[in-house]
Amino acid sequence: MVKRVFITYCIDVDACAGWINTRNGSVANASDVSRGVFGANVGVDRLLKFFDDNGGIKATWFMPSHTILSFPDQMAKVRDGGHEIGLHGYTHEAVSKLTEDQERKVMAKSIEVYKDFTGKYPKGWVAPAWEVSPKSMQILEEFGIEYDHSLCHHDCQPYWAPDVADTVIYTDYSQDPDTWMVPMQQHKVTKVVEIPGSWNIDDWPPMQFSIRNPGTHGFVNPRDIQQQWEDQFTFMYREYETFAFSISIHPQVSGRSNIMLMHERFIEFLKGHEGVEFVTAATICDEYV
Repeated sequence: MVKRVFITYCIDVDACAGWINTRNGSVANASDVSRGVFGANVGVDRLLKFFDDNGGIKATWFMPSHTILSFPDQMAKVRDGGHEIGLHGYTHEAVSKLTEDQERKVMAKSIEVYKDFTGKYPKGWVAPAWEVSPKSMQILEEFGIEYDHSLCHHDCQPYWAPDVADTVIYTDYSQDPDTWMVPMQQHKVTKVVEIPGSWNIDDWPPMQFSIRNPGTHGFVNPRDIQQQWEDQFTFMYREYETFAFSISIHPQVSGRSNIMLMHERFIEFLKGHEGVEFVTAATICDEYV
């Protein structure tokens, strides 16, 4: 049987949004904000050229509304280049920290900005920092969003995203243990297709240093990361006849010179496998449905 492998580059164009949304109300550091400007301007241009140089690959670019409105000319290059654009919140807010009303308001505003910018209705969404709320899948379903790219129930097979709102009882040490010693309940399935992501195939944690975020590194050799990504792909290629391999990157990270070279090497590795197709996340969603 001939293998069929869907590879999608999922690009989070956080630009300045992720830096100004500090979560604790502190003032954003101007140097960090400048990283976002680099990503929106230099990183985006380099990645667009990279995709063009590799046969005109069409990728999926998840854009916070803040990025679209702050860098309209740069984001128009992505749109006019025929790439898919997906939702990524308004200002990279932590969805898990929002109330349900706040989450709905952000979703409505994000869709409004998207429609004004693209002239279409959005098909997909990824939660900023992959932090969903218990209500996120319900909200996506209600707003007519067809796919999500935030959950990790599988690492290479799309599936129907579960509604996890009432499936877990969280441990509350202030209460008697009998109140929280309860197994997980059966998930309800939504009509939202999940295109799984993985922190293990993401450029941010290992290659973006932030003095204010201990979860990042920034000084990892890209060749080591390339080997890890290749190993994951090799296992999936051996074990599955058909699978989806999503690569999560950020222009302010992957747009750097040494990491661009890593992508050049990695894409040659991927293209060396029979059955590989470079597609958008929307294409994977349509294939699954």
